[in-house]
Amino acid sequence: MDLLRQSLGCLLIVALLSPTALSMQFELRSGQMKCISEDIHEKSISVGKYFIVNPNEDHPLPDSHKITAKMVSPKWNALHEAVKVEAGEFSFTAFETGDYFTCISAVDHKPQTTLTIDFVWTSGVHSAASKDWSKVPKRSQVKMMELSVKRLFDTVESIHDEMYYLRDREAEMQELNRSTNSKMAWFSFLSLGFCLSVAGLQFWHLKSFFEKKKLI
Repeated sequence: MDLLRQSLGCLLIVALLSPTALSMQFELRSGQMKCISEDIHEKSISVGKYFIVNPNEDHPLPDSHKITAKMVSPKWNALHEAVKVEAGEFSFTAFETGDYFTCISAVDHKPQTTLTIDFVWTSGVHSAASKDWSKVPKRSQVKMMELSVKRLFDTVESIHDEMYYLRDREAEMQELNRSTNSKMAWFSFLSLGFCLSVAGLQFWHLKSFFEKKKLI
């Protein structure tokens, strides 16, 4: 029964955690650049790929259809760079938490051409599960089991890190909410005091005016 509960708990955690997966298609004109950012936390596995969509699959891409791609960490350390290519892939394990950037630019060409770029970027549990373990040599049935265990270990470790990351983010949001509520309370008291002061001044001014006019 305990084993069943633990299994159900693991399945529930996997269902609740939403892995980061970014897939898009966009257009770039010659000489233009587009940057995409992704908030990734430490020790998360991240993989991605990009390529120029061929408008005419029966013919190779022309020389004007080239792109330059560069990925940097939150501290602007280069993680991936490819110059004048038609496609590329990248993979890394984040060594710090923050916004990672991938910038893709179309090579300058005259006359201008428009390129369609297909871009996929996944990180967290999804990327750990989608890691291509089939490329690792399989010597025996024991080796296959070892690969399966490694894959499960990577997934569990990623889930574990994701849970701690979400807990830290939740604590930060709670602290922000408390700080905001405190500031709003002080602002409400100050507003009330200001309104009462203005009302008192208006009452005193009207009273003085009526007294001078001998109306009261």
